[in-house]
Amino acid sequence: MPTPQASPAGRILRFGVFEVDLAAGELRKSGIRIRLQEQPFQVLAFLLERSGDVVTREELRQKLWPADTFVDFDHSLNTAVNKLREALGDSATSPRYVETLARRGYRFLTPIERPAATNRTVETQLAASPPAVEPAALHPDLDVPPPHRGLTRGLFALIQLMYLIFYLVALFHLQEIDRITDTFLPGWGSFAIVAGVIVTAGVGIIVRCYLVSAVGFDYQRLREKFERLFLLILPLDQLWAVAPFLLTEKIGFGAAFAATAGLLYVPFSERTLLRMVYPGMAGPRPQ
Repeated sequence: MPTPQASPAGRILRFGVFEVDLAAGELRKSGIRIRLQEQPFQVLAFLLERSGDVVTREELRQKLWPADTFVDFDHSLNTAVNKLREALGDSATSPRYVETLARRGYRFLTPIERPAATNRTVETQLAASPPAVEPAALHPDLDVPPPHRGLTRGLFALIQLMYLIFYLVALFHLQEIDRITDTFLPGWGSFAIVAGVIVTAGVGIIVRCYLVSAVGFDYQRLREKFERLFLLILPLDQLWAVAPFLLTEKIGFGAAFAATAGLLYVPFSERTLLRMVYPGMAGPRPQ
C-alpha cells in the first residue's frame, strides 16, 4: 500500500467519509469538523503516514513523547487512542479504522486517498477562469446546510427548560390539578391523574437535568444517549402534551388543542436537533 506523503500538495488525506487536514490539524466527517485534541490527532497522523503497517507503541512514544518528557506514557497513549476511536466512531473489538495488535502496537486499516488536483493545478484553473459558485455543503444526515451549533444546542436546552418548568408548575399546583380533574373524573380517576403527574414529573426532572447538563458540556455522545432514552422520553412527552387541556377553562379548547398538537411533535424535533449537532456519532461505544 503506498504511503501518503505530507507534501504541500498532499496535506489533505481522506479515508471513508473522513478527511484529515494535516496542515490545519483538523478532522472532518462529511465536511463537518470533528473535535479532536492534539495528541489523538498526532496519533492519527502518524498512523496515516504508516497506513497498513504496524506502528509499535515504542515508535509512537519516540514520535510523540520525547525522552525528556515525563508522563505516564502507557496511560497517555491509551487515552489518546480511545479519544481517536471515539471521534471516528470506531471500536477496539470490531475495528474499522484503528486495529490494536496485542503487545505490538496499532495498524490503520482503511485505504488512504489524496485529492487528485494539486495546489498548483487548482491555482492554474482559478487563473484561467472565474471561480464557479459551488453549492453549500450539506449536513451528512439531513441534507440541509449545517446549522450553527451554538444556536441548535441552545434550542435543545430551551426545550429541556420548558419541560422542567412544566413539571415544577404542576407539582406546585397539585391541589388545583386535583380540583380540575375531579370535575370530570371524580374519585379514583382524579387520584390516578394526580399520582401520574407526580410520578412522571419526578422521572422527567431527572431526565431533563441530565439532558441540560449534557448539552451544556457539549457531550459528544449525547445523540446516542438520547436515542437510547427515546422510548422512555416519547411516552413521557406524549402524556405531558395533553397538559394544556387542564387549562381549558382559562385559555379555551382551541388554544389547548393547538398547544397539545405542538407538544406532540416536540420529542421528534429534539431528536432532529441532536442529529444536526452530532452527525453520525451514534453507534457502539468505542472500547
